[in-house]
Amino acid sequence: NRSQETTASIPGSCSLDLLEDRNAVDTLWLDATVPYTISKDLADRESNIHDAFKMISGFTCIRFKPHTTEFNYVKFENGKGCASFVGCRGGAQKLYYSKSCSVGNLCHEIIHALGLHHEHTREDRDNYITVEWNNIMAGKKNDFKKKHGNTLNLPYDLKSIMHYGQYFFSKDGSPTVLPKQNEAQMGQRRHLSELDIQKLNKLYHCGIPLFPYCVTCRFHITLLINRTN
Repeated sequence: NRSQETTASIPGSCSLDLLEDRNAVDTLWLDATVPYTISKDLADRESNIHDAFKMISGFTCIRFKPHTTEFNYVKFENGKGCASFVGCRGGAQKLYYSKSCSVGNLCHEIIHALGLHHEHTREDRDNYITVEWNNIMAGKKNDFKKKHGNTLNLPYDLKSIMHYGQYFFSKDGSPTVLPKQNEAQMGQRRHLSELDIQKLNKLYHCGIPLFPYCVTCRFHITLLINRTN
């Protein structure tokens, strides 16, 4: 199960960002830098963690560095699934990574830790998808509820790595999310979409990205994923 996804004001070195229209919580990582530790239990998957970092740092100003003395940092730990808090929560913040999770799944959770909620919880989502509430497994309906003020003034993105797929958390194999237009990539975990990249750059005030989006990003990220398989 995903860890709690609410925001709080936390003492320490988290940066309080006052954007009023965002797809994120209020607490961001100071200087767009995320210190981290990796559990010894994850030694066989450490390269995957670094590949997930590259999916983000290759196209944003966000950086990941081994933890030294920082008060706030992410602790990568073994778990039954992949799960993360949303935003910089303060202190040692656990992010769970199981063997069943792909590099793309892990990247999705790291983006939660950076401050982004799920794309399908946007307030305007009913213009783009239909949530089939009766098909969602018990205990998972909260993951489909809307969140307010979370657009960052960017268009809705069915291709986002933060969007659920058509059958996510289905109780019986029936669809839980239906697109209102034909969109084969909904729920993909292969790469950041063009809008994912724009969103992170805007959230962390990165300015102009180092690389063009579109083909260059997708080709580069695909190479990273293929290298881990």
